[in-house]
Amino acid sequence: MTRSAVAAILAGDGLVARRLAGYESRPQQLRMAEAIGEAIAGPHHLMVEAGTGVGKSFGYLVPAILAASEAGKKVVISTHTISLQEQLLRKDLPFLRSVMPCEFTAVLVKGRWNYLSLRRLQAALKRGGLTLETEVAVSQLAALARWVRQTDEGSRSELTFRPLDEVWEAVASDFGNCLGKSCPTYRDCFYYQVARRARNAHLLVVNHALYMVDLALRREGVALLPDHAVAIFDEAHHLESAAAQQLGIRVHSGSVVNLLNQLYNERTGRGLLVYHRLTEAIAGVRAALDAADQFFDRLADWRRGPLGQNGRVRRPLGIPNLLGVALSRLASALKQGAESIAEPEQRIEVDAARLRCEGLAEDLEIWLEQQLPEGVYWVEVEERSTRRVQLAGVPLDLSQTLRQALFDRVPTCVMTSATLTVDRAHGFDFLKARLGVGPCRTLAVGSPFDYPNQVTLHLATDLPDPGREPEEFERLAVEAIRYYLGLTQGKAFVLFTSYRFLKAAESALATWLADRGITLLSQGSGAERSRLLDAFKADLNSVLFGVDSFWQGVDVPGEALSNVIITRLPFAVPEEPLTQARLEAIEARGGNAFAEYSVPEAILKLKQGFGRLIRSRSDRGIVAILDPRVLTKSYGQRFLDALPACPRRLDRLRERIAAPPPRARAPEAT
Repeated sequence: MTRSAVAAILAGDGLVARRLAGYESRPQQLRMAEAIGEAIAGPHHLMVEAGTGVGKSFGYLVPAILAASEAGKKVVISTHTISLQEQLLRKDLPFLRSVMPCEFTAVLVKGRWNYLSLRRLQAALKRGGLTLETEVAVSQLAALARWVRQTDEGSRSELTFRPLDEVWEAVASDFGNCLGKSCPTYRDCFYYQVARRARNAHLLVVNHALYMVDLALRREGVALLPDHAVAIFDEAHHLESAAAQQLGIRVHSGSVVNLLNQLYNERTGRGLLVYHRLTEAIAGVRAALDAADQFFDRLADWRRGPLGQNGRVRRPLGIPNLLGVALSRLASALKQGAESIAEPEQRIEVDAARLRCEGLAEDLEIWLEQQLPEGVYWVEVEERSTRRVQLAGVPLDLSQTLRQALFDRVPTCVMTSATLTVDRAHGFDFLKARLGVGPCRTLAVGSPFDYPNQVTLHLATDLPDPGREPEEFERLAVEAIRYYLGLTQGKAFVLFTSYRFLKAAESALATWLADRGITLLSQGSGAERSRLLDAFKADLNSVLFGVDSFWQGVDVPGEALSNVIITRLPFAVPEEPLTQARLEAIEARGGNAFAEYSVPEAILKLKQGFGRLIRSRSDRGIVAILDPRVLTKSYGQRFLDALPACPRRLDRLRERIAAPPPRARAPEAT
């Protein structure tokens, strides 16, 4: 692949410009694409920070397509969010297919649990209402039987209704419940159709979670994805958290109880074991349910007690693994019961349940005995209508695992995002170390947007320090939010670092906003993120209060979002178990945990929050940071240096927040 090949497509007089009305060539995009082409040809690893508006997707898709079609290199593209996957598959890839001088195929690969299994559907229908708990579930199963005759993909995302968990779990494709080529529906299987297309496709589109599951399975000699020469990770700042989710251990009380109830539900007298009349296994389910109640009760009591603190378990608790023993005994009974079932299509359902019981028993032993190398363990308890307990265990340092499983195995790994560098002094070093990338070239290309004329950064100078006077800070911060919302008549994201403060601000400002005709949308309402976002885009006089998920991955171009208010610097909660363990590890080796971890993590998130505002060349607005520590603390300058250069206003708010705010005006320098 030559530089001229990329330029012929992306340059101002290239193929894209000839087909896309109003297209403007962006030198940053061209530099990014050329660097990725060189990394693939090298091969070598590459980290690219590309500012908002660069057009990252075309920047990596074009060299990836050229490499796949011309050099025969299979490419996997991994994203964090579903919205970006949809953009790639529904918009970007179809457009490039229409303009590029080469043919290519691209396939979306999802976890097999997303696909309906034809064999399992037939088996579930045969069992009828003997295994499902309610008539609603039976009705949904019948609806799936009708839908399967119309769908091409067989994916859960195509459904017009959301099936109950017990219904989907009865019909979903599952590794432990698969007959493979021996299955009578193998040729028509939705999952294997995708797998066959994936083997032959040039590009595979996945999410970070699936990619990390593939890494975990490869350590056990199994793979979800075909071998590939190139892996491109967009939204790469999420890679470490995705790895922590998938490369550790999680046992949820709800999952255990759901599995047991599917086998035998004492209340309804239904279940898989009732259908097959496996009385010994039914007794095993009863014993396992009793053991689960006792086990999770003890953990919940410990979590609420004086030793529970933040839920972190620093050493084995000494709780007998009665649940693990009960699950192992149940697994033995299921194995015996499966041997008595003549039909392979029905026998495998019982055998798959055995495998799940054995897997849970093994995870419980690993967690209780703390067998993960340098693992961090904790207990989470959620008190709702029913108590839910989750056990979590994660390797403390994922860099070595990622280096061995990913960067040493895949010849070219490209990591890109708008936020990969911490600041000018430290560059990519923080994420390179966290991910264990090893030898890696880097490139930072700025945004084509005119930040000096598109945005003004407002810095509150006289609010209390939220670390020293949290209550007084929050009281005055609510008034500051009121002041800044008045500047733009809503049209704002207000970004919080805690639900508690979000709810307090929501309560304090709801009437004031309603009196001014400003619609309040809040994550505190429990509404889905996508619905909140759609409502915000549709109502120009609205404001959205959000926490973590609205700091990043949200795109609202135009007047609808003219104001981003950042209430506090987004430091991770130091008492959160995994964060706490990472900080302690840095201190133990003689480092400064706050400077080396807390500040860089918060800077990356602040950059994401700031980046919500300007999404197009025509956007205008303000960003307000209420936390005075960006001005009063020695580390504050690192935060400011990391943001795009733009005019700054130093706002003394105490005398203003009691008075009506002035009308908004064009950005100006201090």
